[in-house]
Amino acid sequence: MAQSLPQIPGVRLSAVPAKIKNWQRDDLLLIEVAEGASVSATFTQNAFCAAPVLVARKHIAGGNIRALLINAGNANAATGERGLTDANRCCEGVAEALGIQPSQVLPFSTGVIGEHLPVQKILDAIPTAAAQLQFDAWQTAAQAIMTTDTRPKTASRTVEIAGETLTVAGIAKGAGMIQPNMATMLAYVATDAAIPQPMLDTLVKEAVAASFNRISVDGDTSTNDACVLIASGATGEVIGDANSEAYAKLKAAIVEVHIELAQAIVKDGEGATKFVTVQVNNAGNSAEALRTAFEIGESPLVKTALYASDPNWGRLVMAIGNAGLENLDTGKISIYLDDVQIVDAGGRADTYTEEAGQAVFDKSEFTITVDLQRGDACEHIWTCDFSHEYVTINAEYRT
Repeated sequence: MAQSLPQIPGVRLSAVPAKIKNWQRDDLLLIEVAEGASVSATFTQNAFCAAPVLVARKHIAGGNIRALLINAGNANAATGERGLTDANRCCEGVAEALGIQPSQVLPFSTGVIGEHLPVQKILDAIPTAAAQLQFDAWQTAAQAIMTTDTRPKTASRTVEIAGETLTVAGIAKGAGMIQPNMATMLAYVATDAAIPQPMLDTLVKEAVAASFNRISVDGDTSTNDACVLIASGATGEVIGDANSEAYAKLKAAIVEVHIELAQAIVKDGEGATKFVTVQVNNAGNSAEALRTAFEIGESPLVKTALYASDPNWGRLVMAIGNAGLENLDTGKISIYLDDVQIVDAGGRADTYTEEAGQAVFDKSEFTITVDLQRGDACEHIWTCDFSHEYVTINAEYRT
């Protein structure tokens, strides 16, 4: 159940139905940010990135962002020059409704790839969205950006700094086509703190690295993903020292919100029944620890074993061996399912029993821990299983 989010002074939202698809629901979200706010973002690394991503990248480079427009049901990806024109027309519609410049608007889209955006439907809905902007619309905002999600994803934190309460709130969407390189989803996180633009640019990258870039549902990177971090500056003094205690406390709250949203995406993965943490310890460096973790977390054979609740540990050692670690000494590797040791010194642990492994795999949430014994780097990711429903959802996605 998504939590009710607190208001963020300096950030107003409105969700309205544009009827982009044949559904009866809100599918257009408008977010307005106060003059003087700082806005940073990270975007997909997919080379076939969508038109709104290209436009948003250009606009955010110019600074002074005042609004975000997000539509569900249509990705406006692989749509050529017309896609760019359509994204810019949407920015112009928001600019006219709010009395700002088109370059101050960031457009985002999510949905089916390769279909042209129904621009007129969006333009017709923007004035209503602008008229209904309010501070307490986070819940309806989270619902409006959903596609195959089964539930809205929200998170918030508060932190006391110098006698003032600062708030962080965020929403996200995503259930399929989820893999790092930004992770495949849309996320919007805001705080009422005042954070200078260069510091916010660094903070959003660090928060994404700790959260959305550590999740995988199916190993596919989307054409449209983005994560936006807004600092409205409506409360308190400017937090401008990255070495200060105030910044450390605020950063921790922002990262926690990102992690909660990222984990919610995996838990709501298309057809998912298991939420699994893959922890890799004592790797030679962080890169090889993450490579090993993702090799396990994205293996179709591992993921189908998870769905079957089958502790087939041969699939785990297969995935580790496929990670491409140079000079890997498999005779030193240990693997645990929660606290049950399944592999010791590269082979089946003497203490392991099938019943003990089964008890762990029967859980809806558990941890697979791999000890490589080749260094001191430790990293983790979050993944889920592959079920029959995943195939059904994606086979019927355009219907």
